Amino acid sequence: MIEFSEIQNIYFILPILGFIIGLFGTMVGGGGGFFFLPILTLLLKVPAQTAVITSLAATLPICIVGSLGHYSKNNIDFKVAVLFMVTGIIGAFIGAEITNRISDLALKTAFGVYSILIALNMVFSAGRKNVEREGEKTRISPRSLKTFKGSFFGMAAGLITGTFGTSGTAPVLAGLFSMKIPFRMVIGTSLLVVLVNTFFAVGAHFIVGKIDLTLVIFLTAGSTIGAILGPRLLVKIQIDKSENKAKYAYAIIMVAIGILMILGRN
Repeated sequence: MIEFSEIQNIYFILPILGFIIGLFGTMVGGGGGFFFLPILTLLLKVPAQTAVITSLAATLPICIVGSLGHYSKNNIDFKVAVLFMVTGIIGAFIGAEITNRISDLALKTAFGVYSILIALNMVFSAGRKNVEREGEKTRISPRSLKTFKGSFFGMAAGLITGTFGTSGTAPVLAGLFSMKIPFRMVIGTSLLVVLVNTFFAVGAHFIVGKIDLTLVIFLTAGSTIGAILGPRLLVKIQIDKSENKAKYAYAIIMVAIGILMILGRN
């Protein structure tokens, strides 16, 4: 179901927030949907179920523009992407069903716990990579193991996308990094997987949920521009130790959002 909420003054800061989310989302391999849900529920007090599908709809343009940008830079491995997308689509439909069966409070609490767990994993993985870089050896995963990783992490990403209305980037990145493919290829491939998962999650939610198109328009007014610039800026950035610093800062933000979601009340 589609609805148009009455425009409020606070809506005019959404394009700025959308721009920042679109810019960095396409630079880290996600659609930025992780931040849309807390903005909608905590800042604008949108009911969680409505916020989920609105977040998904606002994420789609970022994923589309970002994927096209990375495709033009040859940053997408389509064979690997398919491994993630097959089970990711299934997970998206299951996640949508979960969202429709739980309360707003339970959904926000679950998202808060998820945020904290992902942040902790990000910190530990950053430290682990520093150790692995000492005398790093390139290993190619066996085909069967590669298929299993793609299926497992793809399902996890689809579940998260369908349930929380976020991009489900973390499981996709974890799976892609474990396959030892180049960093920029990881980012581009992740965006394509997120795009497909988000598209099917929107379809699953659309049957029973409400999309607030007013909010979608305000968010995507800025996020689309950010998504265009993201892949271009990534080409100019040198991947070095600053990557870990960014991860730690990102993890702190995720923990803060997680706590706010757990403690927040409508």
